[in-house]
Amino acid sequence: MADLPIGNAMSAEQMLLAKMDAMRVQATPEFVISANPVDFQPVNEPMSFSTAMTDVLNKVNEHQAIASNKMTAVETGQSDDLVGAMIASQKASLSFNALLQVRNKVVGSFEDIMKMPV
Repeated sequence: MADLPIGNAMSAEQMLLAKMDAMRVQATPEFVISANPVDFQPVNEPMSFSTAMTDVLNKVNEHQAIASNKMTAVETGQSDDLVGAMIASQKASLSFNALLQVRNKVVGSFEDIMKMPV
């Protein structure tokens, strides 16, 4: 490219940029806004905080039980799905950590409310 005159180098650069722009347009489809599926579904009934927390606790407990069963099956030789057991274990760990973070936020908010003057 050092042998090319400056005018040819500029036109080659412009041609390359034009080709890259054309490829970008072909690679990225146009953004289409579709209707929100939530708008067409009936709205859920309001849920109490205790019901929501009970549902979440039950789901976390279910994840823990599934992970425990899969790990036990791998350890006893009933199953050779080590990857599935590890994924279930990580899923259970993540759900428990998320629950722990929510619990910490709720306890912190409760303590802040208790500190407020009446």
